[in-house]
Amino acid sequence: MAGDATIRMSAPVVRDGGVEDRVAVEEPLEIRVRGRALAVTMRTPGHDEELAVGFLHGEGLLAGPVLGAGPTPDFAVNVVEVDAPLREDARERRFYTTSSCGVCGKGALEEVAVHADALGPGPEIPRALLAALPDRLRQPGFEVTGGLHATGLFDLDGTLLCVREDVGRHNAMDKVVGRALLDGALPLAGRVLCVSGRLSFELVQKAAVAGCPILVGVGAPSSLAVELAADRSMTLAGFARGGRVNVYTGAERVA
Repeated sequence: MAGDATIRMSAPVVRDGGVEDRVAVEEPLEIRVRGRALAVTMRTPGHDEELAVGFLHGEGLLAGPVLGAGPTPDFAVNVVEVDAPLREDARERRFYTTSSCGVCGKGALEEVAVHADALGPGPEIPRALLAALPDRLRQPGFEVTGGLHATGLFDLDGTLLCVREDVGRHNAMDKVVGRALLDGALPLAGRVLCVSGRLSFELVQKAAVAGCPILVGVGAPSSLAVELAADRSMTLAGFARGGRVNVYTGAERVA
């Protein structure tokens, strides 16, 4: 299930005039934990194990290490099974998330504000490099469909370490964080997360829980995203394009 994400990233559609267009694939994914259905999310198929564990981590639901993730015993379609202990309060929560909103269905802001320790000082990154990171994202799915978001994980030299695409911006982030979790690479200290679109509250939340000190995006941040980034001592930068970037919080990390 976690195979090559490009296999089902796009689907052909014949539009007016008989011209074939390719559109981004969107399908539901049910996330089960030790046999219990916990969440359903709309996503682009591919790297589903990463998405599942990244979602659980970003929501603060894990009570211990992930022992495994993969297809269910009966190989049910669009279902992924995670073997991990959950916090007790996870039993009281139900999730349904669309591809456009990572926090839809939450009853209150308090449930969204997953606990994450404030980040310490450093590291630093040159402003010019920070502004250039979106241009270094590899987005083959977007090039074909024009309908996918991307999240990339970079080191401080600007080397792209991991990139994932999805019809949901929060799913792309979960896939990158999930990959890091499965590789034992969390927290993401000394790393930079870069997203292809706007900077929403849920993306800042997920980056903070992953321990990433710097988040940059092509688009604008929301007021709540800026508030949360400042509260968690994160560097938040937006409108990174054409060699320019706006830094909203944590400017001390931008050299």
